[in-house]
Amino acid sequence: MDYFPLVLSLEVAIAATAISLVIALLVAWALSFLEFRGKDLLDAAIALPLVLPPTVLGYYLLIVLGRESWLGRAWESLTGSPLVFTPKAAVIAAIVHSAPLLTKYLRAAIESVDPIYIKSARSLGLPEWTIYLRVVLPLCQRAIAASAVLAFARSLGDFGVTIMIAGNIPGKTQTLSVAIYDAVESGNASLARTLVLIVSAIGLLVVWLANRMNPPQALRS
Repeated sequence: MDYFPLVLSLEVAIAATAISLVIALLVAWALSFLEFRGKDLLDAAIALPLVLPPTVLGYYLLIVLGRESWLGRAWESLTGSPLVFTPKAAVIAAIVHSAPLLTKYLRAAIESVDPIYIKSARSLGLPEWTIYLRVVLPLCQRAIAASAVLAFARSLGDFGVTIMIAGNIPGKTQTLSVAIYDAVESGNASLARTLVLIVSAIGLLVVWLANRMNPPQALRS
């Protein structure tokens, strides 16, 4: 069996989770602590990838990142190669797939922190950003870790957006989910079963880890 799809999927999921975590922490902070015009619109835009079909998201990304777009041309002029149909495009697809849900989880965790801690920090004259970094995040670090683990699993399993902007190039952009689809399409049932079992085992492990990191409230008391 070719292990390239597994290795690529793990690399993509790790990179996408790290980038998504940074994005989610920033956006969750803005939505939880700041008041600004367009806040509701930003909240809706964050949720949009959760309700749109993956092919629609992939089409949008093709328009934004393709070789005909200014962003795609700028990237190609800087690097000498296009952005779409590369492993980097697979990372972007995984970010689009995981960052919105991660943001929702983190915002819920942040807003569940007892306000008395925030009020006490403000009474000491600490700036909002310092309160967020030194008070709020440490208090919900278990929820953040669990959310990041689930985001990793979501990044690992993306198919629709990935195949639209990264394609299905064996040895280059073929992730586990795409490899399963390819194996089924080619009639290679044995390979498809093996890959499905691998993905299922990783998914089970990830969910178990997430539950261990952030157990239900009833189990904590």
